[in-house]
Amino acid sequence: MLDFCGQTMQLASPDEDAAALRKALDDHFAPTDGLVSDHEPILPGVFISDMDSTMIGQECIDELGDFAGLKDRIAEITERAMQGELDFEQALRERVGLLKGLSVSAIDECLATRIKPMPGAETLVATLRKFGCRTVLVTGGFHHFADPVAGRLGFEHVVGNRLEVADGKLTGGLVGPIVDSSVKKATLLAEIAAAGEGVTSLATGDGANDIPMLEAATYGIAYHAKPKARAASNGWIDRGDLTSVLRLLGIDEQEWVRN
Repeated sequence: MLDFCGQTMQLASPDEDAAALRKALDDHFAPTDGLVSDHEPILPGVFISDMDSTMIGQECIDELGDFAGLKDRIAEITERAMQGELDFEQALRERVGLLKGLSVSAIDECLATRIKPMPGAETLVATLRKFGCRTVLVTGGFHHFADPVAGRLGFEHVVGNRLEVADGKLTGGLVGPIVDSSVKKATLLAEIAAAGEGVTSLATGDGANDIPMLEAATYGIAYHAKPKARAASNGWIDRGDLTSVLRLLGIDEQEWVRN
């Protein structure tokens, strides 16, 4: 399936060579939004998504770093982690450590003034829920951000990391186990198992730590993603917003839930 200027087209590869088809699209038609599948797309029963730079337009830890006067330094580490150049847990702990002493009030201000949903996010989640799809937000970021974001967008469940707080300030540490790429994949597999045999799954993400989740989903769609994540996915969105996911799934625009 290919979404081009709001029109969905179905292309067939005569030799079933998905890699060659994608290369041809990239060489001659980029940017595109597409989904490679050996069957007509069907409605998913489970949807799991990354948060930062996927459901929202920001990296929360980078924005918090701005309040600490360290945005450039933290953002550089974030970028390298999302490109797959650094170990995710090590990079996360290093960045959180740099936030030691920051007031938790900065989180509230950051949420209110910096964190914005990606275009189409609310419509995507609401439309999938309309059709009975289970929606889960899973993030290597923090519950302080993910819980209110999930509430706004309509996600039913949240999995994320927890910042340690003492005396109204960040300690520079984390509480509990780390949500990394393996936890993201495990969360998807657990939701699939709970939904029942044969359920179709959808995952969206943008970074290297999303790759196992994207590969495990029936439809793994890389959203304006880093090269490694895009290459690992059978779907990609390079030009449109998140409503392109609905088009690629063949959901008629008249069925969309607009907020």
